[in-house]
Amino acid sequence: MLNKVILMGRLTRDPELRSTQGGASVCSFTLAVQRKYAPKGQERQTDFINCTAWRNTAEFISKYFTKGQLMAVEGSIQTRSWDDNDGNRRYATDVIVSEVEFVESKRDSQNNSDNSGYQADPDPLGEIPTITMDAEDDLPF
Repeated sequence: MLNKVILMGRLTRDPELRSTQGGASVCSFTLAVQRKYAPKGQERQTDFINCTAWRNTAEFISKYFTKGQLMAVEGSIQTRSWDDNDGNRRYATDVIVSEVEFVESKRDSQNNSDNSGYQADPDPLGEIPTITMDAEDDLPF
């Protein structure tokens, strides 16, 4: 079985670092991730994904990332359920973060943290060129 997710988006608020009773660090945050496509004539929608990181990863995120900053995370999806005070069954889905990457320079992130919304760059890494070869071309290997 495979449960792996990779996301790139902007932090909607500063990451929240806390500790469990056992002393383990845990960091919660939400990423605003724009959808790749939009129906013709409409703007792209944004999904707000809840994320949780543990121990050293949690401390790293809390120390180096702030609201509005673009980040990439890798992890797995985890679902949970509970009964609220009224006896209703509630469900939540989170990404449990195992790795995190900086996507933009510190200078770029400071320019983008002006609270003007969560408009992630649709292609922050630039266009990836397509390389085509004719069947007659010699391969380099």
